[in-house]
Amino acid sequence: MNESAIYVYAKWEIKEGKLDAVLQILKEASQKSSEEKGNLFYKIHQSKTDENTLILFEGYENESAVEFHRNSEHYQNLVVKQIIPLLENREVILMNQLF
Repeated sequence: MNESAIYVYAKWEIKEGKLDAVLQILKEASQKSSEEKGNLFYKIHQSKTDENTLILFEGYENESAVEFHRNSEHYQNLVVKQIIPLLENREVILMNQLF
């Protein structure tokens, strides 16, 4: 596995009327994710033109840390089971820093 830092860009388009529910769940998910070993940062942004569009920008020490995050109990319970069903669309891009 690659041992360089991995960055995650996730764009979430939330279903109409579900923003408050997503934000409530996301508070706990972001706190627990930020505390993971190997997490560098976990930042959540909201579009200025569409409040139902959130951008998550996450940093992890390496691919192993990303896998640990995705397999964690809180990610599976909070994000996969509770948040994803409230999304209209979801795009996730894994990135390496070039320079």
